[in-house]
Amino acid sequence: MSPASSPSSDPTSYDFDGRVAVVTGASRGIGRAIAEAYAQAGAHVVLTSRTQETLDAVATDIEADGGSALPIAAHAGEFDDVRRLVEETTETFGGVDILVNNAATNPHFGPVLSAEESHWDKTFDVNVKGYWRFVKACAPSMQERGGGKVINLASVAGEQPMAGMGVYGVTKAGVLMLTKTLAAELADADIQVNAIVPGFVKTKFSKAIWGNEDVSEAVLKATPQHRMAEPEELTGLALYLASSTSRFVTGSQFRIDGGLLVGSGAGM
Repeated sequence: MSPASSPSSDPTSYDFDGRVAVVTGASRGIGRAIAEAYAQAGAHVVLTSRTQETLDAVATDIEADGGSALPIAAHAGEFDDVRRLVEETTETFGGVDILVNNAATNPHFGPVLSAEESHWDKTFDVNVKGYWRFVKACAPSMQERGGGKVINLASVAGEQPMAGMGVYGVTKAGVLMLTKTLAAELADADIQVNAIVPGFVKTKFSKAIWGNEDVSEAVLKATPQHRMAEPEELTGLALYLASSTSRFVTGSQFRIDGGLLVGSGAGM
């Protein structure tokens, strides 16, 4: 793997030249910000989400800035889609070095006991099994290339109960355990697996929170920094975890939450 020149959040401080990064949920928000940062650092970035049109727009922007991007629509809940994406990636770039599991869903907002079985099934299928599908499909290529990096996006809701986010939180707790298990199982292959644990980030995905004045006020009050993060504030850590600088870091979870879980209102 290409060495990083320094552990900085500045993409130009890392050299990802020739490396191939698959980023799920890359059409917007956190996934897009990470994909853009990797492209700026020189990686070939494979963008994936369910809608080809939105991916094409992101790829166009990345290429306009001098980056390399391949948009491939795929559903994290469909194993055939995932396998096809990895095959196309290998045909185009030769393999996979970095995987960022970011795609997620949250069809239910409210008390756990008000959820339907369909809510549980869909959320687990995308948020947990979807991550497993992508790692299962990408790991053989990483092994052939001498190692790799897996970065799973979890959530503070997987560490601490959050009002209205019970089903989502349980799946994110599963992501944290999946991260640790995969880190142990893939260590001999020199594949590091870590998790980023965001607090509240202002994206379209979180609009149910910041778009509701009462909920938003409670979140800001509970967060010591009294604000939500912007997606770009996660890219520094994503760059570090994808670089060789973090080669001895695996099975770890890194919280970026503005102090939420150490603040007085963590349980809300």
